[in-house]
Amino acid sequence: MNALAAYGLLANALVFGALAALLPLGTLRPRVAMAATAIALLAGLAPVMHGMLGAPSVTLLQLAILQLADRTPSPLSYRPALGLLVFALFFYPAALGWGAFDPYALGYQPWPLLAAMVPLAAVLCWRRLNVWLIILAIDLAAWATGIFANLWDVLFDPLLVLLAAIIVGRQQVIRFIASRRR
Repeated sequence: MNALAAYGLLANALVFGALAALLPLGTLRPRVAMAATAIALLAGLAPVMHGMLGAPSVTLLQLAILQLADRTPSPLSYRPALGLLVFALFFYPAALGWGAFDPYALGYQPWPLLAAMVPLAAVLCWRRLNVWLIILAIDLAAWATGIFANLWDVLFDPLLVLLAAIIVGRQQVIRFIASRRR
């Protein structure tokens, strides 16, 4: 088993545990979440998730760990989720070949992408979004290990984009219901 496969199995187990942490179980929630993480590894759910979804991004892993640690509110709130969703709406079609430019290929020789991270980190620091700054730093450190071949695979993945779509959709439904009550 190579390092990426081992990472994928463990990360998928933690993501499964974080999903279990969303259940409204009161004081039992942390115990159920940790048990779900162990069950995902022992019962074979993590390998199934890894086979179907691949290795989750390091960003998604960190958000899952924050969920398991009962960190509220989540750093992936409406505005960051909307930003990720807008970015993904342009990124994925271009990466799938719907144009002359392939942004995914930038992740293999990411020096321009890494240069773009400097102003992003400066904005995160200036706006005092320390949690996102730490997430970005850990993402870059994970990429530097060489386990991931592409920097984009470290930063985000389709499951994270799906999570962002759910967060944005949920907020829009809440706004719609609130506007109907007036």
